[in-house]
Amino acid sequence: MRKYISKTKTWILAGAIALTGAFTVSLTDDFFEISRNMDIFATMFRELNIYYVDETKPGDLMKKGIDAMLESLDPYTNYIPESEVEDYRFMTTGQYGGIGALIGQKGDHVVITDPYEGFPAQKADLRAGDVIIEIDGKPIKGKKYDEISKILKGQPKTPVKLLVQRDGEKEPIEKIILRDEIKINAVPYFGMLDDETGYIRLTGFTDNAGGEVKNALLELKT
Repeated sequence: MRKYISKTKTWILAGAIALTGAFTVSLTDDFFEISRNMDIFATMFRELNIYYVDETKPGDLMKKGIDAMLESLDPYTNYIPESEVEDYRFMTTGQYGGIGALIGQKGDHVVITDPYEGFPAQKADLRAGDVIIEIDGKPIKGKKYDEISKILKGQPKTPVKLLVQRDGEKEPIEKIILRDEIKINAVPYFGMLDDETGYIRLTGFTDNAGGEVKNALLELKT
């Protein structure tokens, strides 16, 4: 019995050594392949941007390269650039960093349509109907509201300076607003329509949407 156990232990140990050795070789090969191809890509990218006959946009080229690479894998692996991180967070969690106000298009102008109660825009006295003229000293004429929305979003505790035109005011008004964490509930409203019919408004499928619907349903049952 003792001899059998010893042989078994030896076999397991040898197997572990063989597997470890094979894994190390495979890992080394992968690192070499990655390093070699990164060098090729970096060299090609640098030469292309320096010597191409027309002016290139390095950021656009890199984004297209990344998108094409991920597209070859599957539909679910995506690259989210820094400029779209807040949009992604809002889609998945209902939270984003921003000033806390809805904006919209009114002719050629982008206007504040609804400052959320208790958030930075409302605290800075931005009002519905205020026309945004400049952001951080840059005119926004000709830009669409979705472009402006991305500019207004950003990391909490970072400032943004707005110049707005308000009805009844001769001169534009300058506002320096500190962005904050904005949390929008997936269930902004629920209530009873009559004695037998309840209404739950669901505006998005965030991480907490299920819990919010459950809580609303329990409230309606009481």
